[in-house]
Amino acid sequence: MIKQLKIGVIGCGYWGPNLARNLRSLPDCNLKMMSDLNEQRLGHLKSLYPEIEGVTDYRHLLNGSGLDAVVIATPVKSHYPLAKACLSAGKNTFIEKPMALSSAECEELIEIARRKGLVLMVGHTFLYSPAVRKIKEIVDHGDIGEIRYICARRLNLGLFQKDINVAWDLAPHDISIALHIMGEMPLSVNCRGSAHVTPGIEDVTMMCLTFPKQRTAIIHSSWLDPRKVREMTIVGSRRMIVYDDVAPLEKIRIFDARVERPPHYDTFAEFHYAYHYGDVYAPYIKQEEPLKTEMQHFLDCIRNGTKPMTDGAQGLDLVRILEASSESLQRSGAAINILPTEQARDARVLQIDRALNGLVTPQGRGNGSNGKGNSSSTSRKVKIRLNAPRV
Repeated sequence: MIKQLKIGVIGCGYWGPNLARNLRSLPDCNLKMMSDLNEQRLGHLKSLYPEIEGVTDYRHLLNGSGLDAVVIATPVKSHYPLAKACLSAGKNTFIEKPMALSSAECEELIEIARRKGLVLMVGHTFLYSPAVRKIKEIVDHGDIGEIRYICARRLNLGLFQKDINVAWDLAPHDISIALHIMGEMPLSVNCRGSAHVTPGIEDVTMMCLTFPKQRTAIIHSSWLDPRKVREMTIVGSRRMIVYDDVAPLEKIRIFDARVERPPHYDTFAEFHYAYHYGDVYAPYIKQEEPLKTEMQHFLDCIRNGTKPMTDGAQGLDLVRILEASSESLQRSGAAINILPTEQARDARVLQIDRALNGLVTPQGRGNGSNGKGNSSSTSRKVKIRLNAPRV
């Protein structure tokens, strides 16, 4: 009989109860503790699961509780401090998306987990759904040809956030799927949006990710649409896929449709596009809850010491794209280049080194002076936080 892993959940608001429900259903999991600042929420979950201990101070999960891992489902602004505390206490850690509010915070969490030999996993839940797994299988087999573009819409009315804009709230789902399908990071990000309800927090955004080989992913996110829409179209050179996550049955439909241009023509009269209209079919998709699969994967990675499919590096890549989207918003939709991961890390290390050596001061770039003609030790205390999102 497999020994159960002892798990704790921090955050019992919107998403935490779903995580708790799925963890309780897994035979190799012992959901031992839950934590939330809201005593009413704790009381409600205690009424559902009386065997689980509920505490308002998350530090009880870290000190003497004997937990093997902690699952974090709190507002984004608290992800980094909570995850850092959990990892520093030697707990394997699962963080809901997005991983943190900056790539610098993500990199620090990755380094702590690496140094302590712990599993760090990020909640990109849709990558564990049967529909997305099927799409990835179809694309990898070459059934739709070369991908030309992806178009995603994730819309609903309400669920406004106070600490992040709609791009940071809804787009991570579609970004993670697009990266999974494309198999690489984009070259650049453009993003435009508007804040209609809360000043400074965009509730409608349109993001464009530009990939190599003239491929793009267009992501429309909104809290102000009258309908709940969860739809993605993947256009290939041979076929096209429409993924509708709201559909009760046929979540994936494959269209045998394409457009071809003539290989040779001498005059405009000879130029005719060839439109191919074939059958539409829906492949069989096994019905299973992605969140349950994701939680089981987390437990398996802890038990086997393996790297999660959505590890800290995946979480970092997504946050780098969100940072670029925030910068693009501030620059009226200008294209923001995405450095390859290694180059981005080297650039950040260089900037930190410069700060520590007095080349960058809180007053701006300089030679280490405090702006008053004398040397100051303030430069050694500067905090690096690049491309923080607009909140």
